[in-house]
Amino acid sequence: MTTRRDPWWSPWHEGEGALILHVDLGSDEGRERQALSLLDDEERRRRDRFVVEGAARRFSLCRAALRLNLAERLGCTNDELSFGYREHGKPFAKVNGAPSPVSFNVSHSGSNGLIGFAEHDGLGVDLEERAPGRNFDGIGSRVYGPAEQRALTAAEGQRKADLFYRLWSLKEALIKALGTGFSLNPSRFEVPAAMLGGARSSVFRFPQAPSERWWLMDLGEPRFAAAMAYRLPARAAGSTLQVSAN
Repeated sequence: MTTRRDPWWSPWHEGEGALILHVDLGSDEGRERQALSLLDDEERRRRDRFVVEGAARRFSLCRAALRLNLAERLGCTNDELSFGYREHGKPFAKVNGAPSPVSFNVSHSGSNGLIGFAEHDGLGVDLEERAPGRNFDGIGSRVYGPAEQRALTAAEGQRKADLFYRLWSLKEALIKALGTGFSLNPSRFEVPAAMLGGARSSVFRFPQAPSERWWLMDLGEPRFAAAMAYRLPARAAGSTLQVSAN
């Protein structure tokens, strides 16, 4: 096992069968050196292709944190751990070349990252740092459904920005959980009406696959918007899940 000399992550949310870590992606030379030493050759080549300032650092820190925590959960060394990719690019872990059943997902924006692990298949997490001054209505008309657009149009000022990023993190988490990438147009589905009205969690169904149920949670906080989604196992189909409001 690789020794964690200076962890740059910490537990952030635990419950509903999932653990989510917060990853500090701020500049730190010591952490960056340690992170770089953990990446394999393919990851280093991928890192070297980033051109946006800070992107290589964020990738290295997030990927290394994922590697260390996955190795710990799987009981393997970092060298025994590798990744494969499904049809639309969603990664899965392999130990000595054999696929692992552990469900995980990663998201980062600015100086913050999230890594999620779950007992459930089909996990998606998303984090969005809120950027002011964007054309929220214009962008929203391309990615949000009718009810979402009406809510965004009615909001003003900071509330509009908060709603835009809240909705985006919820929809992105669902898309990542589904694993199809943006082959699914996000305007083709809407977040549950209860969550559009302020609830923090709800069961969700994609219109094109109504038999599958997903658990969706708003995990946003003052630093960023964030969300988690995962496919509900079949045994939970008859259970009642509570929806919590703000």
